[in-house]
Amino acid sequence: MSEQKRIPQHVAIIMDGNGRWAELRGKERYEGHIAGVEAVRTTVRAASRRGVKYLTLYAFSTENWGRPRAEVDALMELFCTSVVNETPELQRQGVRIRMIGDRNRFSEKVQHYLARAEEQTAQGQTLTLILALNYSSRSEITRAVRHLAQQAARGELRPEAITEECISAALDTADYPDPDLVIRTSGEYRLSNFLLWQSSYAELYFPQVLWPDFTEEEFDRALEEYARRDRRFGLVHEKKNDAEPPAK
Repeated sequence: MSEQKRIPQHVAIIMDGNGRWAELRGKERYEGHIAGVEAVRTTVRAASRRGVKYLTLYAFSTENWGRPRAEVDALMELFCTSVVNETPELQRQGVRIRMIGDRNRFSEKVQHYLARAEEQTAQGQTLTLILALNYSSRSEITRAVRHLAQQAARGELRPEAITEECISAALDTADYPDPDLVIRTSGEYRLSNFLLWQSSYAELYFPQVLWPDFTEEEFDRALEEYARRDRRFGLVHEKKNDAEPPAK
């Protein structure tokens, strides 16, 4: 990878294309999800090496419960297996695992393995890996607004005192910075209910590659594209004029 002008502190990825990857190869959809685990492993390693501090992966949305039961069951089993198998290596790399989303709908088995992985990696300081599971941004924002409304009803918060900062603090991501770069693989150009509030000023990158084919080189291309972007956050940067003023 060429030398970077700047590295994003927080990269968020919509890991799209597992099913299509499998179908193109005449495989079952769950085999695409299994292949996607290697891409996760590669991306976590690359993010850590490049100095990214937060990596959020959209692993399972609230809408994904509507998929065929066999596929959902296979995904749940894959979550458990992957967490158990990958946690020791993540500990070695200094990766801390965290989760956003509503974990209450998951089985006790899935919740147990997730909680144990969070506990076992709690001391990691190299990279925080945030898994978005049973997550949707609209649901997250709704829960945050409901929480603030309850505070207001109890007299703990004046409605006119509610600010953007109050809302951000009530979101699942309150402990993490907003993403600088959002990547969605597979060539789709939408955010699909992912970090809508937090991505207001994120740079968006849409590679054509399907998620199981997302390599370290693909990750580097995303970082290089990010480094070329001029992030203005709604402001206008004044152009520097290095020319000497004309002689009088």
